[in-house]
Amino acid sequence: MSFSLSLKVRDYECDMQGIVNNAIYQHYPEHARHEYLLSHGLSFAEMAREGIVIMVVRAELDYRKSLQAGDEFQVTVKVAHPTPVRLVFEQSILHELDAPPILEARIICTAVNAAGHPYFPEQLADLIDG
Repeated sequence: MSFSLSLKVRDYECDMQGIVNNAIYQHYPEHARHEYLLSHGLSFAEMAREGIVIMVVRAELDYRKSLQAGDEFQVTVKVAHPTPVRLVFEQSILHELDAPPILEARIICTAVNAAGHPYFPEQLADLIDG
């Protein structure tokens, strides 16, 4: 199952070159993942309050093009290749859903229990595509 979120570049996200600063690009997929969770009835903030701590353990970002102030774009989210203790999010940033990617990301997340050990919370089971 794929999810898409529409966003727009804000002026303050751009650097002196007039393009989105490379560090800002991580915010877009993160926000899309949180919205993806909400679309499945899961609040990232509420899970954290309940002691379900989900964290990024690896982020791979391939920059293809640059965004500029005012650009409208889509961020896609797809859960792929889960393991017993990890979720892998494959994400893209695109001007339009059928356009070449501006950025491709592979974000690997895990949840840790109170002892700091990785585990897979049952609340996340519905995110896995059959």
